[in-house]
Amino acid sequence: MNQDQKKTEKELEEKKDEKIQEYGQITLEENQKKRKIHLLSIIGEVEGHENAPGNSKTTKYDHVLPQLAALEDDDQVKGMLVLLNTSGGDVDAGLAIAEMIASLSMPTVSLVLGGSHSIGVPLAVSTDYSFIVPTGTMMVHPVRMTGMVIGASQTYEYFEMIQDRIISFVSGHASIDYEQVKKLMLNTKMLTRDLGTVLVGKEAVDQGLINEVGGIKEALVKLHQLIDQREK
Repeated sequence: MNQDQKKTEKELEEKKDEKIQEYGQITLEENQKKRKIHLLSIIGEVEGHENAPGNSKTTKYDHVLPQLAALEDDDQVKGMLVLLNTSGGDVDAGLAIAEMIASLSMPTVSLVLGGSHSIGVPLAVSTDYSFIVPTGTMMVHPVRMTGMVIGASQTYEYFEMIQDRIISFVSGHASIDYEQVKKLMLNTKMLTRDLGTVLVGKEAVDQGLINEVGGIKEALVKLHQLIDQREK
């Protein structure tokens, strides 16, 4: 290998590392079938129009959306794996990412690691198939707002409209009906200071939010199966 080849390979490795560090994304292509699988990590808080504090781990929707559009336009990428460990975040930004993932033509699989709370629930169910590790958690709760809230009936109607968008998306992309999602969201028996439900591992599967309990091995096997089905 000559010096130019070594330099090119080093530059490619540096760009790859930079992409992982900056966007939490990488292309997996060392598998047996040499398929290009895009890996998207949704970590920490889903950041919307306002920047989160500098010391917070965030997933920036303005980074993710262009990447998803580029993936849809790339015939070489055969599928996408989404890893989730998120506390939630901006509703509009989270739903925007979820809608983009759901509209991709390539096969997609999600894996909940740690937790996928709040707006992380629509993100977890936006793929063609979903997994959760045995210790993974999902928190379903009503929409919360910070800052000044106007005490008028229109405010509560607006809250209900936002919640309806979330519930409709979740029930439309998972094996759980609208009323059951709403029941989990408004549960008063679990969280002492708030409303909502925390589901751990198999509980999320039993409720119909997630398809299966499993880890990275199972998620990748399923993704390759979905790709095989599409290629047939």
